[in-house]
Amino acid sequence: MDESNDFPEMMDTHQVASYLRVKERKVYELLKDRRIPCTRVTGKWLFPKGEIDAWLKRNSASPVEPGMSGGPAPMVVAGSHDPLLEWCLREVGGGLAMLPGSSSDGLRRLAAAEAALAGIHLLDPESATYNLPQVQAALAQRNFVLIEWAWRQQGLVVAAGNPLGLSGIGDLVARKVRVVLRQAGAGSRLLLDKLLTEAGLAESDLLTASVPVRSETDVGLAILEGAADAGLAVASVAKSLKLGFVPLCRERFDLVIDRRAYFEPPVQALLAFTRTVEFIHRAESLGGYDISGIGSIRWNG
Repeated sequence: MDESNDFPEMMDTHQVASYLRVKERKVYELLKDRRIPCTRVTGKWLFPKGEIDAWLKRNSASPVEPGMSGGPAPMVVAGSHDPLLEWCLREVGGGLAMLPGSSSDGLRRLAAAEAALAGIHLLDPESATYNLPQVQAALAQRNFVLIEWAWRQQGLVVAAGNPLGLSGIGDLVARKVRVVLRQAGAGSRLLLDKLLTEAGLAESDLLTASVPVRSETDVGLAILEGAADAGLAVASVAKSLKLGFVPLCRERFDLVIDRRAYFEPPVQALLAFTRTVEFIHRAESLGGYDISGIGSIRWNG
């Protein structure tokens, strides 16, 4: 009898601990370090069984310590969180697991061969360009390709109806707004620092929520749950959670891909799906996306 059939396709924390035969505390440790395939739905961590099985197979020498083999990088999408990319990976199905974190963490995992793809949105203050300077610095002389995913509308996610009447970064300080921050190294955190500097402010001037969050969706959930009044995130988060949104700027979100993995079926399936009508309609319904340049090569290492 196959005991794996006793577990649902989407497992919660308790179920995945039983499935892996480890203590639940170990699962939370792996979650904290972004080292286990997962997704978050309405504030709850869920673990797709197919992705967990693939993760175990890739790391069979040490089932709860991924990234230890000396072979090709695992088919994992690390780096920054993007709602459209997350949906796309679910729709395409198995083959690519998610380990969301920050843009900087994604580049680190690529360099360490712990992931085959990473999503990034890093603004270079000196050149006013996105992603290329950081990729060239982190992955110089390495076998990677940088492709455009989408331009995204970034701004302040606020409560429905914008009850505090926020119109810009300066209002966060002037009106003593409780701000939820992303973790250090996140593209949104770096963008916020730049916007604050342009407004003659510093992060220390903000009244911040106690704990930084790790995804665009988590920013919206913190506001929805009343833990904060505002946070910097993409427009699609505000729309999906029926929150208010104050647009501030556009940014480019790219995918950095190991060139060997680029030609593997899971990556090709992902890229092929972006050319479907279903994908285009989803991007339109989420809001705040310009996907006209998706798939364009921005750098070839």
